[in-house]
Amino acid sequence: MGIRVAVAGASGYAGGELLRLITGHPEFDLVAATAHSQAGHRLDTVHPQLTGLDLVLAKTDPAALADADLVFLALPHGESAALAAQLPPEVRVVDLGADHRLADPYAWANYYGGTHAGQWTYGLPELPGQRERVAAATRVANPGCYASAIILALAPLIAAGAAQPADVVVVAASGTSGAGRGTKAHLLASEVMGDLSPYRVGAHQHVPEIKQATGATSLSLTPVLAPMPRGILATVTAVPVREVDPQAVLAEAYADAPFVHVLPEGRWPHTAATLGSNSCHLQATVDVDAGRLIVVSGLDNLGRGAAGQAVQNANVMLGLPEATGLSVWGVTP
Repeated sequence: MGIRVAVAGASGYAGGELLRLITGHPEFDLVAATAHSQAGHRLDTVHPQLTGLDLVLAKTDPAALADADLVFLALPHGESAALAAQLPPEVRVVDLGADHRLADPYAWANYYGGTHAGQWTYGLPELPGQRERVAAATRVANPGCYASAIILALAPLIAAGAAQPADVVVVAASGTSGAGRGTKAHLLASEVMGDLSPYRVGAHQHVPEIKQATGATSLSLTPVLAPMPRGILATVTAVPVREVDPQAVLAEAYADAPFVHVLPEGRWPHTAATLGSNSCHLQATVDVDAGRLIVVSGLDNLGRGAAGQAVQNANVMLGLPEATGLSVWGVTP
């Protein structure tokens, strides 16, 4: 018997990707997968890509999850805290939702609304000292998808004193799976195909998370919905403090990070290269006209931006090699 794991919210896109990764993980045994409206349905009718996995989705209930060694919560924002509070304290939990990411109750109320549930250990192991904190934690908050792409691009520059923490500007495009699996008119294929559209301009909920993790003091984020199922491409710009090679700063910061790749000069990230992987691809330069530092970051929003990151955190929490059950390489075409 391996390490017993369970997934709450298994019917969504992130939940389905978690199940795919868990069933291929050499140390994990899936003991429960729960859902709300899809409870009672066979898993392969909800996730056809998992045909052959003989499992019926259970109702999301603490009793269905309590026997696991580790539980992944892939629930909508605002629904994780109540469930997590009912799980035994010895059960490790990785929350893919936003409930426990923020330290500031005001930021939570301003961007999400409702009662702040308190902060858990932030699950981005590549941040300085964070891998050790995740290893010691029983409750870990998985980063958001945009946040993962932007923090990995920006944090080393601010930490090295190469970029000013103020006046950070980001434009980032995401695939439609980032909006979840619910039926929404603006996500219909006939609405999305052949179109790019901004949303939550000037008020995206990942802004306080990014500032908290990077030390940025002001950040403008413009998210763009792109006509693709998955992937994020973020262009991050910042004002330099001194003359610096941003690519060299990133390369030094991630020299020992198995899932963060600073690409060779002349190669730029693109989303297809990260599909199905837990990797983040980075490239950087200095704008010849404005002098701003530019970092382009690409990752799979359901992989490194959600389920892959969650498995990476689980590995660290459980004392396993960090890359166990995860792919560094993408799938293409």
